[in-house]
Amino acid sequence: MKLTTTTQVSVDGVMQGPGGSGEDRRGGFERGGWAMGHFDSKVLGFLNEHFHRADAFLFGRRTYELFAGYWGVRGDSTPIAAALNSRPKYVATTGLSEPQWADTTVLAGDLRAQVQLLKDAPGGELQVHGSGKLIRWLLDNGFVDEMNLLTVPVVVGQGTRLFADPGPDLALDLIDSRAFPGGTMLRVYRPAGRPRYAAAG
Repeated sequence: MKLTTTTQVSVDGVMQGPGGSGEDRRGGFERGGWAMGHFDSKVLGFLNEHFHRADAFLFGRRTYELFAGYWGVRGDSTPIAAALNSRPKYVATTGLSEPQWADTTVLAGDLRAQVQLLKDAPGGELQVHGSGKLIRWLLDNGFVDEMNLLTVPVVVGQGTRLFADPGPDLALDLIDSRAFPGGTMLRVYRPAGRPRYAAAG
């Protein structure tokens, strides 16, 4: 399967708490819900189609619990809920022993080997949504095939960023982009090794 990541980020790279004021208050974060009001029908249409393409989902524990509490109780009431509730879900964690969301498998052992088995399995897309810590680990280990960044036109000014400072460097090839009427930008990247730097002098 092709492993893709999808992340909502602000212009300053924040990914924490895009959906609501109480979604994620770690570190005293008080600016949750910053993506709301920018997701027009075209963005929602993209997300509906994108989730529908998934053959399986891979989550970090925190995003898994947020999704389970929100989407997991909605049956097939929306295209996103229908996709999430009908397809296999894998969660990378050692802190969850009895998941309540149906069709969930906990990856608590050798994560590198288990992710490789998922990628080697037949199918289309293994999708990762949110899950910033997991995404950084997947990138560091060369597992990511494509990254979807939905950049929302707002500077949040605090909160957890997708890429920490300092962090590893990574070159990206832009393979698709589009602008939505509400100002959100989609950029699809393919990891391309390390960047080239100009020679001194």
